[in-house]
Amino acid sequence: MKSIFLLILTSLFILPVQAQNTLKLMSYNIRNGNGMDNICNYQRIADVINKAAPDIVAVQELDSMTNRSGKKYVLGELAKLTGMHAYYAPAIKHDGGKYGIGILSKQVPVRLKTMALPGREESRMLVMAEFKDYIYCCTHMSLTEEDRIKSLQILKEFVSTCKKPLFLAGDMNDQPDSEFIKELQKEFQIISNPKQLTFPASKPKVTIDYIVSLKRNMKGVSVKSTEVVNEPIASDHRPLIVELRMDK
Repeated sequence: MKSIFLLILTSLFILPVQAQNTLKLMSYNIRNGNGMDNICNYQRIADVINKAAPDIVAVQELDSMTNRSGKKYVLGELAKLTGMHAYYAPAIKHDGGKYGIGILSKQVPVRLKTMALPGREESRMLVMAEFKDYIYCCTHMSLTEEDRIKSLQILKEFVSTCKKPLFLAGDMNDQPDSEFIKELQKEFQIISNPKQLTFPASKPKVTIDYIVSLKRNMKGVSVKSTEVVNEPIASDHRPLIVELRMDK
C-alpha cells in the first residue's frame, strides 16, 4: 500500500513537468471563416482549433469591422469561441474596416511587435509574440516572388538578435522547390511536413503553408509530431500542427 501511495505521489509531480515541456504550434489560413461551401462560419473554424488544442495559432486572412464580416472583429470572435488571447495585425484598409493576420495564444505574451512587409498587390505584415521560453511569428507573404525575397531579407535582419527559440508560421505563397523557400532554408528549418499538401483544402495539390524554426536557436528543441489536419471544408487551406519537445 505504501509503495502505491508513493507511486501516485510521484506521478503528481512528474506529469505537470512533462506537460510544460511540450509546445503545440498551429497555423491556419481561415479565409475569414468562409469555407469551401461558401458559408461563413466562425464556430466551425473554432471547432477545428479547439479539437487540435494548440498552445498558439498563427491565423491569416482576417477581417476586422468590414462590411462583409457584418462589422465583426473576426479574431475577437475566434478568441471568445476558443478561450484564447487575440493579437491582431491589420495589413490594409478594406471594405469599411481592416484586413490582416493575427495570433491566438493560451498565454499572454511578454512582448508584441508588428512589422510591415513588402507586397505590391497589397501590403503585408508580420506579427511577433514573445513568451518566456520562445517567440512565435505569423505572416502572410506576398503573391509576388520579388516581394517574398525582400521580406526574407527584412526577416533575417529582424531575427538577428533573437536568443530564444523562434518559430515563423503562415501562408508563404510559395512551394517547397521554389527559390524563396530554398533561400528561407539557409537560416530556417521547415518543421512542418512540406510533403503534406495544404491547398486547396478540398483536394490539396500544393504546399504553401509552413511552420519553420530559426536553426541557430533550436538547441534543446525537438519535433515530436507534425500534421496537416484533414479538414476539407472550413477554409480553403488546411491547418498545420507541429508539436515540440522543449528540453530546458
